[in-house]
Amino acid sequence: MFLVLFGTVVIAGIVGYLSEKTGFTHNGYLQSIIICVGGAFLFYFVRIMFGFGFGSPGMNAILSSIGALIIVPTHWRK
Repeated sequence: MFLVLFGTVVIAGIVGYLSEKTGFTHNGYLQSIIICVGGAFLFYFVRIMFGFGFGSPGMNAILSSIGALIIVPTHWRK
């Protein structure tokens, strides 16, 4: 269980970094990583409490990180 949580954080950080590197978002590296890790944590705990998921824990981390980047409204930033 602890290794899944640690892997979720690592995968979410990588997704946040890659989203900035490829130009998918323009939030800044640290902000995108924080958004991704927050979304992955939230979905990790939802998965534990309710058993809802997309399959493997890695796929859950990737999809929840991308979803958090899309949902968090940062389009008005300059």
